Amino acid sequence: MLYALSKSLGSEEGYAEVKACLTSPLAKFVAWGLLSALLYHLVAGVRHLIMDAGIGETLEGGRLGSKIIIAISVVLIVLAGVWIW
Repeated sequence: MLYALSKSLGSEEGYAEVKACLTSPLAKFVAWGLLSALLYHLVAGVRHLIMDAGIGETLEGGRLGSKIIIAISVVLIVLAGVWIW
């Protein structure tokens, strides 16, 4: 992705090549996969920040928090898929 960014900023021809490459279904799937991993990581990181504040540190709170994180992540990942496709 960094290579594509560098190439697209280099020239108009580079931008056109990257745009053509990123419209393929495989490239969209890879971008969606990368974005999905980043979104899950972001949501889980927020959970850990909340736990550092002392909320949800019990076993029951941890289980509930993990279910909430999965649900929020699934919603965000589906929205990212709609946005990309």
